[in-house]
Amino acid sequence: MKTTLLEPEIVTRNGKPVSVILPIKEYKELLERAEDATDIAWLKRARQKPQHYRPLEDYLADRCSR
Repeated sequence: MKTTLLEPEIVTRNGKPVSVILPIKEYKELLERAEDATDIAWLKRARQKPQHYRPLEDYLADRCSR
């Protein structure tokens, strides 16, 4: 069965859409867009929080003392 879909196929059950069949390339692109949107939302939330920095030497001293 070698058929190339030109557009998504909608599968219905009792006249209502229940799933979609689409080319794997489009599916992967949708997944990547969803991941990008999640990353952007996280970044926006992170930028709203106050940032606290400390010198690298202080961090390394705390880490080595454990």
